[in-house]
Order: sequence, then C-alpha cells, then structure tokens
Amino acid sequence: MKNSARVTIADVAREAGVSKGLVSFALNDRPGVAAETRTRILKVAGALGWTPSLRARSLSSKRSFALGLVIARDPEVLGSDPFFTSFIAGVETVLAPEGLALVLSVVPDEETELQTYRTLVTDGRVDGVFLSDLRIDDARIQCLADLGLPTVTLGRPDQPSPFPAVSIDDTHGIAESVRHLAGLGHRRIAHVAGSPAMLHGSRRQDAFTSAMRAAGLGDGQVVETDFSIAAGADAARRLLSQPQPPTAIVFASDPMAIAGIGVAQELGVRVPEDVSITGFDDIEFARYIYPALTTVGATPLVWGRAAAITLLGLIRTGSADDVDLPAARLVIRGSASVPPPTEH
Repeated sequence: MKNSARVTIADVAREAGVSKGLVSFALNDRPGVAAETRTRILKVAGALGWTPSLRARSLSSKRSFALGLVIARDPEVLGSDPFFTSFIAGVETVLAPEGLALVLSVVPDEETELQTYRTLVTDGRVDGVFLSDLRIDDARIQCLADLGLPTVTLGRPDQPSPFPAVSIDDTHGIAESVRHLAGLGHRRIAHVAGSPAMLHGSRRQDAFTSAMRAAGLGDGQVVETDFSIAAGADAARRLLSQPQPPTAIVFASDPMAIAGIGVAQELGVRVPEDVSITGFDDIEFARYIYPALTTVGATPLVWGRAAAITLLGLIRTGSADDVDLPAARLVIRGSASVPPPTEH
C-alpha cells in the first residue's frame, strides 16, 4: 500500500484503469460516472489510502478551509495571558478532526487589525473569523460586514451587529466575588480593572461598582490597567502601600491576581490573613499556587469550542443563532478569607 501522503488522483486512475478526469468526477461526487465505476474508483482510492489534497479542495470549492483570529494586543501582554491558549485549544478540538486550520495574527493596533482583515479577504486565506476583545463603538463590526466575511463575535457588541455572538455573562462572577467578600466581613474592597476601552473590561468594572453599591459599600476603589501582569502588579503595590489599604482586591484576570499575591508577599502582607484576593478566568495553574486562587471560572476552552461550531455553521449554511454559555461562577479557594480582626 502506498503512503497516503504521496497518493494522487493519477495513482488511483492508474490502479483503477480509468482517466484522471473520471477519478476526479467520482471522488467529488459529480454526475457523469456510472454507479459501478464510481464504486470501483472509491474502493481503489480507499485501498491506496488516498486523501483529498487541501490545495485541490480549495481550488475546486473556492474555500480556504481555514478560520482566522486577529488579536490586537502587545505580544508580551498576550503571551502572559493563558486565556487565548485555552480558547484556541477549544477551537482546535473542532477544527482538527475536520482537517481545518486556524490562522492567527497578532497585530499592534486597531488600524493594522482592520487592514489585516482586508488582506485576509483579498488573499482568500480564511473562510471566516472570530472577533475577540470587543470594544466600545467597535469599528471592526462595520468593516467585517462590508467585507462580507462570516464572523462570530466573542460577546455581544454595544451596537447593531449582523453576526452571531457566543457570549458568557462575566458580570455575574464579578458580582459574586463582591458578595462573597462582603459576606466575609470586608468593607474596603478594591478592583483592579482591565482596559475600559474593551467591553469586557468596562462591563466587569460596572459590575463591581453595582455590586459594591448593592452591598452598601459605596463605589469602591478602582485601578484601571491594560490587563498585563506588570500593570496588575503595579496596581497591587499602589493599593497595598496606601495608609489605609483595602482588605480585599477583586482582579479582572487571573494573571493579574497571581501577580498581586506575589506583590503582597513581597510587601510582607499575608494572603488571605491581611488581604483577600480574587481573580477571573480560572486558568489551570490558579489552583496550584499558594494560597490557591479564589476566582471566576469562565471556561475559555468551552468558549472556543462553541465559537468554532457556530462559525462553521455560519459558513456552511449562511446563518447561525447566538449562543449563551453558562454564566461565569465563583470558585472559592484559599486566597479569600475574613478580614483582619481590626476590620470586623
């Protein structure tokens, strides 16, 4: 038997004793081939281990058999955030079995991102894209609509959108974090927020403020960041160095929260005895640090899988429904406890 990587239509044609054109028609299920001949050709192709060439499939179907993900973030910030690693793993659980590829582009800014989408369409490199890190008044929505590129948004935009959305309610998890800390007796609770230009950053910040007010604790102190580990560490240092520091800090991401635990230890502040810390995303190693991180489980792998299924459905049928994943919930571990005795 031939190595499947080297088997061609010509090999099948020679073994079956027919023309390459007839083999092509049979393998692509086109009319004009007698049933008996089609069956014989398929049997020979199977015995030889023939598999369709992706390049040939692309040329014949005018599809690229690839999906795109363009991320406009500093590569260092992206490299330190395991969310996208898990999200991509979820996407690949759907694409890999179907022989499809993911084209990933990391770009420095929004203008470059918009140009990248135009290039992907002009070059025919992808059949559709995932739109992440939704922004306030996001210009990408109209750009992708004008390009006619099938798109799935990760979350719902704050504007009319022709695209299906795969969403998770992250506000519930932030509110749960605040309620849990308030229930433990904390009164000075701060929030290390993500970028307010990103919808999920501003949404989590709003959820924090609303939950604080509902608990009768005012607005709470908020420090905005770019979601980077360095910014999270800097925010923690500023908060914990105040004359009257918070007794609990709600971080908008796990990497920032883990950096916050490190800074606290550096400053001689005990976690959770002196300050309680919570995160967001429940990345894998959050449970293995000490103390294990109390955080919000956002299941990025499940999100990636659902987004890939939705985008493939949109490409194949021309329509797809929105998908609402289960709300992100608080996972209680060792990094949050009652406040110091003087704060009760």
